[in-house]
Amino acid sequence: MNWTDLIEIGQGLARVRGCGLPVSVVLDNLAAGVPVEALLRSYPDLSRTAVLAALAYAADLARRDRRERLGLVAPLSPEPAEAIPGDPPPDLAGVH
Repeated sequence: MNWTDLIEIGQGLARVRGCGLPVSVVLDNLAAGVPVEALLRSYPDLSRTAVLAALAYAADLARRDRRERLGLVAPLSPEPAEAIPGDPPPDLAGVH
């Protein structure tokens, strides 16, 4: 899955495509320990796949930040950042 399929960025804000929920709301809830099932009940237009896309987006931002600091990618470049050799691969299999 590519997060760009489910996350749109407009006016400087990343939102879940189709429901308009800010990605920051999804991430804040997950960081606060809200179970994915509770999040899905609270936001009926949100899908499990969109939650995974929000996590993938956050991971991409973290990689991009590292790559920018190393001078490997231009700031705010539109393409998703690729992993740097030595980075652990993303493992979203345990997210339910």
